[in-house]
Amino acid sequence: MNKKNLPSRHVSVGPSSAPHRSFYYAMGMTEKEIAQPFVGVVSCWNEAAPCNIDLSRQAQAVKKGVKTAQGTPREFTTITVTDGIAMGHSGMKSSLPSRDLIADSIELTMRGHCYDGLVGLAGCDKSLPGMMMAMCRLNVPAVFIYGGTILPGRFKGNDVTIVDVFEAVGSHASGNMSDDDLRELEQCACPSSGSCGGQFTANTMACVSEALGLAILGSAGAPAPYTSRDAYCEDSGELVMELIKNSLKPRDIVTRKSLENAARVVAASGGSTNAGLHLPAIANECGIKFDLHDVCEIFRSTPYIADLKPAGKYVAKDLFEVGGVPIILRTLMDGGYLHDDCITVNGKTIGENLKQITFPKDQDVVMPIDKPLSSTGGVVGLRGNLAPEGGIVKIAGLKELYFRGPARVFDCEEEAFQAVKDRNYKEGDVLVIRNEGPKGGPGMREMLATTGALSGQNMGGKVALITDGRFSGGTRGFCVGHIGPEAAAGGPIGMLKDGDMIVLDADKGLIEVELDEATLAKRKEDWQEPSNDFQSGALWRYASTVGCAKDGAVTHPGASKETHVYSEL
Repeated sequence: MNKKNLPSRHVSVGPSSAPHRSFYYAMGMTEKEIAQPFVGVVSCWNEAAPCNIDLSRQAQAVKKGVKTAQGTPREFTTITVTDGIAMGHSGMKSSLPSRDLIADSIELTMRGHCYDGLVGLAGCDKSLPGMMMAMCRLNVPAVFIYGGTILPGRFKGNDVTIVDVFEAVGSHASGNMSDDDLRELEQCACPSSGSCGGQFTANTMACVSEALGLAILGSAGAPAPYTSRDAYCEDSGELVMELIKNSLKPRDIVTRKSLENAARVVAASGGSTNAGLHLPAIANECGIKFDLHDVCEIFRSTPYIADLKPAGKYVAKDLFEVGGVPIILRTLMDGGYLHDDCITVNGKTIGENLKQITFPKDQDVVMPIDKPLSSTGGVVGLRGNLAPEGGIVKIAGLKELYFRGPARVFDCEEEAFQAVKDRNYKEGDVLVIRNEGPKGGPGMREMLATTGALSGQNMGGKVALITDGRFSGGTRGFCVGHIGPEAAAGGPIGMLKDGDMIVLDADKGLIEVELDEATLAKRKEDWQEPSNDFQSGALWRYASTVGCAKDGAVTHPGASKETHVYSEL
């Protein structure tokens, strides 16, 4: 392949590249390999958690595919912060910032070494959108690969996930679970490598990768330990070489229509509210305006059809065994909910790819489009005087879509968790956790420790919880996150006091505090911006650059302001 229009020409072609070639020879590369296109193969492999532990193995399969197609793979790794380990303490402040650091580090590695294409393997929550953001930012031919889900654990005859362990902490604290049972559960909940097993953030964004068209159809399904994943990895390595040859790039694939398809699959599967952050962030990399309200509009008009945990009965492995993400996409397409003309990484439209998929009738993991679990998507947006920029709530599994109660205000998650642990709240309360937004946290923590404890105390449906922070994809109950403007930006959530009456109506899409404008304005006059303990380092830098949750909590202007694209270097 002629490299005259490829970035790697700057480091491999002509007399001026002799010093660069010396480095390649030092690593055992041949003249033929130096003359071929260079493909970055990036993974988030690490030993922090089971989500990422298999990515190194899968990367070798990708490299084999690249080599088979006459390309030269160049493997590198980037960081990931694993939410399950970071959860419940200040380490969670590092989670969302890691998404943008992942994208930044991939960008810098690709720019610095002039790679011509990219295959990205990701396992944990923020690494999936981080990889896809980098692909769109660089706009080089790219293929995304999910590392795969964990296998379900078995406890007392039932399938369990890590969320069951978080909820067990609440059960144990309230005296409803013994020390021995908690110990047994923690030892069996995660029996293999792979990402958390329900329709939490990782599996949600894995579904997104297929719906967007950045991943091979069906590639998100097989659990991480299954070696059948390696075939998809090898195919992806070969495919990226076809993309380089045909100059098919991420921004040809990620369009307004494909983003709408992605939002559809999130809603249909009862996916994570975090998609309300990540889809706008991916759109930002393409210069497309697609904010939280756009996402929620799609959510509201999409039937909820996949009976997956945390709201439902099944885990990701069960979905894989009945046909995987393609059967969700196929039934959405049959119902007229997908744009079937969107191009995908194999050069065909999503409609052409789905023609070969038959919806299985002898299963109840995914319902037919005409017999949904509910007519409204599993995630909806709320807006009102308490959240002028909006908020988001997962309603999959909720029996009541209306809640009215007095505010119980906490200025950080630790205060709220301690109150829940001590049962220092009342049935009917609306727990308010503020100063946890992108800027105010900083880092927009998830609140799974608190919501898990509430569920473990059987109070998940008896209280509500609102925050300018986030919720885990594993959260259950009436929990509204992403409230904007956040408290640190002077949003109304920062003006609340104990006892203020709050109304949440997921059916009408409302979030209101029963205070008049004059009272809110007077409270804002007396408000002082809160400080945090991060006045230097990465979190200071993040707080200094991050935008609002409505627009994806992004840290740079995106493609709308760029003056050149890396792929045209």
